[in-house]
Amino acid sequence: MVKTKRRATPEHVAIIMDGNGRWAQARGKPRLFGHHAGAKRVREIVEACPEQGVKYLTIFAFSTENWKRTQAEVSGLMMLFKRYLTSETKRLVESGVRVRFIGDRIRLDDALVTLMDELELLTCDNDLVHLTVALNYGGRDEVARATKRLCREVSAGRVDPEEVDAETLAKFLDTYVLPDPDLVIRTSGEARISNFLLWQSAYSEYEFVETLWPDFSRDEFARVLANFGSRERRFGAVLG
Repeated sequence: MVKTKRRATPEHVAIIMDGNGRWAQARGKPRLFGHHAGAKRVREIVEACPEQGVKYLTIFAFSTENWKRTQAEVSGLMMLFKRYLTSETKRLVESGVRVRFIGDRIRLDDALVTLMDELELLTCDNDLVHLTVALNYGGRDEVARATKRLCREVSAGRVDPEEVDAETLAKFLDTYVLPDPDLVIRTSGEARISNFLLWQSAYSEYEFVETLWPDFSRDEFARVLANFGSRERRFGAVLG
Protein backbone atom coordinates (compact mmCIF):
# COMPACT_ATOMS: atom_id res chain seq x y z
CA MET A 1 0.00 0.00 0.00
CA VAL A 2 1.28 3.47 -0.88
CA LYS A 3 1.57 5.72 2.13
CA THR A 4 0.00 9.14 1.96
CA LYS A 5 1.21 12.28 3.67
CA ARG A 6 -1.06 14.15 6.05
CA ARG A 7 -0.27 17.27 8.06
CA ALA A 8 -2.64 18.73 10.59
CA THR A 9 -1.60 22.22 9.46
CA PRO A 10 0.08 23.32 6.23
CA GLU A 11 3.63 24.57 6.72
CA HIS A 12 3.38 26.89 3.73
CA VAL A 13 0.19 28.67 2.70
CA ALA A 14 -0.08 30.81 -0.44
CA ILE A 15 -3.00 33.20 -0.96
CA ILE A 16 -4.45 34.81 -4.06
CA MET A 17 -6.03 37.84 -2.40
CA ASP A 18 -8.96 38.52 -4.73
CA GLY A 19 -12.06 40.66 -4.39
CA ASN A 20 -10.83 44.04 -3.14
CA GLY A 21 -12.39 45.96 -6.04
CA ARG A 22 -15.76 44.22 -5.83
CA TRP A 23 -15.81 44.71 -2.05
CA ALA A 24 -15.36 48.45 -2.53
CA GLN A 25 -17.87 48.74 -5.39
CA ALA A 26 -20.51 46.95 -3.31
CA ARG A 27 -20.11 49.80 -0.81
CA GLY A 28 -20.22 52.51 -3.42
CA LYS A 29 -16.53 53.24 -3.01
CA PRO A 30 -13.65 53.42 -5.53
CA ARG A 31 -11.60 50.27 -6.05
CA LEU A 32 -8.62 51.69 -4.18
CA PHE A 33 -10.76 51.83 -1.04
CA GLY A 34 -10.96 48.05 -1.26
CA HIS A 35 -7.22 47.71 -1.73
CA HIS A 36 -6.64 49.72 1.46
CA ALA A 37 -9.03 47.42 3.32
CA GLY A 38 -7.27 44.40 1.85
CA ALA A 39 -3.89 45.65 3.07
CA LYS A 40 -5.24 45.79 6.61
CA ARG A 41 -6.45 42.21 6.26
CA VAL A 42 -2.92 41.11 5.38
CA ARG A 43 -1.74 42.18 8.82
CA GLU A 44 -4.42 40.10 10.55
CA ILE A 45 -3.63 36.95 8.57
CA VAL A 46 0.12 37.34 9.11
CA GLU A 47 -0.50 37.66 12.85
CA ALA A 48 -2.69 34.54 12.77
CA CYS A 49 -0.01 32.35 11.19
CA PRO A 50 2.05 31.54 14.34
CA GLU A 51 -1.03 30.59 16.36
CA GLN A 52 -2.13 28.31 13.49
CA GLY A 53 1.29 26.71 13.02
CA VAL A 54 1.90 28.24 9.58
CA LYS A 55 5.60 28.97 9.08
CA TYR A 56 5.52 30.33 5.51
CA LEU A 57 2.93 32.66 3.99
CA THR A 58 3.10 33.83 0.38
CA ILE A 59 0.67 36.48 -0.85
CA PHE A 60 -0.09 37.59 -4.42
CA ALA A 61 0.02 41.39 -4.24
CA PHE A 62 0.44 42.47 -7.89
CA SER A 63 0.73 40.36 -11.01
CA THR A 64 2.56 40.97 -14.26
CA GLU A 65 -0.90 41.25 -15.84
CA ASN A 66 -2.14 43.91 -13.39
CA TRP A 67 -0.37 46.62 -15.37
CA LYS A 68 -3.34 46.40 -17.76
CA ARG A 69 -5.56 48.08 -15.17
CA THR A 70 -6.26 51.80 -15.33
CA GLN A 71 -3.32 54.12 -14.73
CA ALA A 72 -5.13 55.58 -11.73
CA GLU A 73 -5.53 52.18 -10.07
CA VAL A 74 -1.96 51.09 -10.81
CA SER A 75 -0.53 54.36 -9.48
CA GLY A 76 -2.73 54.10 -6.41
CA LEU A 77 -1.57 50.54 -5.76
CA MET A 78 2.08 51.50 -6.05
CA MET A 79 1.53 54.33 -3.58
CA LEU A 80 -0.28 51.91 -1.27
CA PHE A 81 2.63 49.48 -1.39
CA LYS A 82 5.06 52.24 -0.42
CA ARG A 83 2.82 53.43 2.39
CA TYR A 84 2.29 49.89 3.69
CA LEU A 85 5.99 49.05 3.70
CA THR A 86 6.81 52.30 5.48
CA SER A 87 4.12 51.94 8.14
CA GLU A 88 4.53 48.20 8.76
CA THR A 89 8.32 47.91 8.89
CA LYS A 90 8.66 48.43 12.67
CA ARG A 91 5.80 46.03 13.42
CA LEU A 92 7.20 43.33 11.14
CA VAL A 93 10.71 43.62 12.54
CA GLU A 94 9.53 43.47 16.17
CA SER A 95 7.04 40.63 15.60
CA GLY A 96 9.64 38.25 14.16
CA VAL A 97 8.38 38.24 10.56
CA ARG A 98 10.93 37.73 7.81
CA VAL A 99 9.91 39.42 4.57
CA ARG A 100 10.95 38.47 1.06
CA PHE A 101 9.76 39.74 -2.31
CA ILE A 102 9.46 37.69 -5.48
CA GLY A 103 8.81 38.90 -9.01
CA ASP A 104 10.57 41.08 -11.56
CA ARG A 105 11.65 44.38 -9.97
CA ILE A 106 12.81 46.02 -13.21
CA ARG A 107 9.49 47.73 -13.91
CA LEU A 108 8.96 48.90 -10.34
CA ASP A 109 9.63 52.44 -9.11
CA ASP A 110 13.13 52.92 -7.65
CA ALA A 111 11.76 54.27 -4.38
CA LEU A 112 9.57 51.19 -3.96
CA VAL A 113 12.46 48.84 -4.73
CA THR A 114 14.57 50.64 -2.13
CA LEU A 115 11.87 50.09 0.51
CA MET A 116 11.65 46.42 -0.47
CA ASP A 117 15.41 45.97 -0.19
CA GLU A 118 15.50 47.71 3.19
CA LEU A 119 12.66 45.60 4.61
CA GLU A 120 14.31 42.37 3.45
CA LEU A 121 17.54 43.43 5.12
CA LEU A 122 15.93 44.59 8.37
CA THR A 123 13.99 41.33 8.79
CA CYS A 124 16.63 38.90 7.52
CA ASP A 125 17.29 37.47 10.99
CA ASN A 126 13.61 36.90 11.84
CA ASP A 127 12.22 33.37 11.78
CA LEU A 128 8.77 33.29 13.37
CA VAL A 129 6.91 33.66 10.07
CA HIS A 130 8.38 33.90 6.58
CA LEU A 131 6.21 36.32 4.60
CA THR A 132 6.80 36.35 0.85
CA VAL A 133 5.16 39.09 -1.20
CA ALA A 134 4.70 38.44 -4.92
CA LEU A 135 5.00 41.87 -6.54
CA ASN A 136 5.05 42.27 -10.33
CA TYR A 137 5.01 38.49 -10.34
CA GLY A 138 3.76 35.95 -12.87
CA GLY A 139 4.40 32.22 -12.84
CA ARG A 140 5.25 31.99 -16.53
CA ASP A 141 7.45 35.06 -16.30
CA GLU A 142 9.28 33.53 -13.34
CA VAL A 143 9.98 30.28 -15.21
CA ALA A 144 11.16 32.25 -18.25
CA ARG A 145 13.53 34.34 -16.12
CA ALA A 146 14.80 31.22 -14.35
CA THR A 147 15.44 29.57 -17.70
CA LYS A 148 17.46 32.56 -18.88
CA ARG A 149 19.62 32.41 -15.75
CA LEU A 150 20.12 28.69 -16.21
CA CYS A 151 21.07 29.18 -19.88
CA ARG A 152 23.70 31.71 -18.87
CA GLU A 153 25.19 29.19 -16.44
CA VAL A 154 25.23 26.54 -19.15
CA SER A 155 26.87 28.96 -21.63
CA ALA A 156 29.52 29.82 -19.06
CA GLY A 157 30.32 26.15 -18.58
CA ARG A 158 29.21 26.10 -14.94
CA VAL A 159 26.30 23.75 -15.57
CA ASP A 160 26.39 20.61 -17.71
CA PRO A 161 23.28 20.65 -19.97
CA GLU A 162 23.07 16.86 -19.71
CA GLU A 163 22.66 17.20 -15.94
CA VAL A 164 19.76 19.67 -16.12
CA ASP A 165 16.53 18.37 -14.60
CA ALA A 166 13.52 19.78 -12.73
CA GLU A 167 15.55 20.11 -9.54
CA THR A 168 18.21 22.10 -11.38
CA LEU A 169 15.72 24.60 -12.80
CA ALA A 170 14.03 25.00 -9.42
CA LYS A 171 17.27 26.42 -8.01
CA PHE A 172 16.92 29.40 -10.37
CA LEU A 173 13.33 30.26 -9.40
CA ASP A 174 12.50 33.29 -7.24
CA THR A 175 11.37 30.90 -4.49
CA TYR A 176 14.46 28.69 -4.43
CA VAL A 177 14.92 29.14 -0.65
CA LEU A 178 11.28 28.33 0.17
CA PRO A 179 9.41 25.03 0.45
CA ASP A 180 6.62 24.51 -2.06
CA PRO A 181 3.18 25.60 -0.81
CA ASP A 182 1.09 22.90 0.83
CA LEU A 183 -2.10 24.89 0.40
CA VAL A 184 -3.15 27.64 -2.03
CA ILE A 185 -6.20 29.71 -1.08
CA ARG A 186 -8.10 31.97 -3.46
CA THR A 187 -10.75 34.29 -2.14
CA SER A 188 -13.78 35.90 -3.88
CA GLY A 189 -15.31 32.79 -5.43
CA GLU A 190 -13.14 32.67 -8.53
CA ALA A 191 -11.82 29.18 -9.33
CA ARG A 192 -8.63 29.80 -11.26
CA ILE A 193 -4.95 30.11 -10.35
CA SER A 194 -4.16 33.25 -12.38
CA ASN A 195 -0.53 32.47 -13.19
CA PHE A 196 0.45 32.18 -9.50
CA LEU A 197 3.26 29.81 -8.41
CA LEU A 198 2.70 27.54 -11.41
CA TRP A 199 5.84 25.47 -10.84
CA GLN A 200 5.71 25.39 -7.06
CA SER A 201 2.04 24.43 -6.70
CA ALA A 202 2.21 21.28 -8.85
CA TYR A 203 1.05 19.18 -5.87
CA SER A 204 -0.49 21.84 -3.66
CA GLU A 205 -3.98 21.51 -2.29
CA TYR A 206 -6.37 24.28 -3.39
CA GLU A 207 -9.19 25.95 -1.52
CA PHE A 208 -11.50 28.37 -3.33
CA VAL A 209 -13.62 30.40 -0.92
CA GLU A 210 -16.51 32.75 -1.67
CA THR A 211 -15.43 35.44 0.79
CA LEU A 212 -13.97 38.63 -0.67
CA TRP A 213 -10.45 39.27 0.59
CA PRO A 214 -11.23 42.27 2.87
CA ASP A 215 -13.75 40.05 4.71
CA PHE A 216 -11.45 37.02 5.01
CA SER A 217 -11.07 36.86 8.79
CA ARG A 218 -8.66 34.89 10.92
CA ASP A 219 -11.59 32.66 11.91
CA GLU A 220 -12.25 31.73 8.29
CA PHE A 221 -8.51 31.25 7.81
CA ALA A 222 -8.56 28.79 10.71
CA ARG A 223 -11.51 26.91 9.19
CA VAL A 224 -9.74 26.55 5.85
CA LEU A 225 -6.61 25.26 7.58
CA ALA A 226 -8.67 22.76 9.58
CA ASN A 227 -10.19 21.47 6.33
CA PHE A 228 -6.68 20.96 4.94
CA GLY A 229 -5.91 18.65 7.87
CA SER A 230 -8.55 16.17 6.65
CA ARG A 231 -6.99 15.77 3.21
CA GLU A 232 -4.64 12.99 2.13
CA ARG A 233 -1.84 14.17 -0.15
CA ARG A 234 -0.76 11.43 -2.55
CA PHE A 235 1.74 13.33 -4.74
CA GLY A 236 0.73 11.31 -7.80
CA ALA A 237 0.64 7.92 -6.03
CA VAL A 238 -2.33 5.57 -5.93
CA LEU A 239 -3.65 3.98 -2.75
CA GLY A 240 -3.27 0.23 -2.62
